[in-house]
Amino acid sequence: MPSLYTYYLFISHSWAYHQDYYNLVRMLASAQNFRYRNYSVPSHDGFDEDDDEVLAQALRNQMRPAQVFIIIAGMYAHHRRWIQFEIAYAQRNDKPMVIIRPWGQERVPVQLQDIAGATWTNWNTNSIVSAIRTAAR
Repeated sequence: MPSLYTYYLFISHSWAYHQDYYNLVRMLASAQNFRYRNYSVPSHDGFDEDDDEVLAQALRNQMRPAQVFIIIAGMYAHHRRWIQFEIAYAQRNDKPMVIIRPWGQERVPVQLQDIAGATWTNWNTNSIVSAIRTAAR
């Protein structure tokens, strides 16, 4: 049997609202016939930087290997600054983005709606995996 392709992902998230991030990681880990490497910076293994420019450079280094960026739409409004930084990095480097509508959320920030070429999906394991596979092509 051939080995599975490994998708290199960066999941944009906020440490203050980390529950959606950890739920998504669990969903991806339980997905059938799907393998990924997570280049995100979770709160339990975060950067220890106080200087914004040093933090920005560390974040760029962390994002560089990712082939697909995942944005959880519900976090955007609360943490626009760093999530916008991550989106801008993805755009400058022609990295595809998958934007996930959180479970039950009907409205999404206008700034996210305006991202050209982003793949939108709902909070469902099969839908998210399918969107990642499509975006990575």
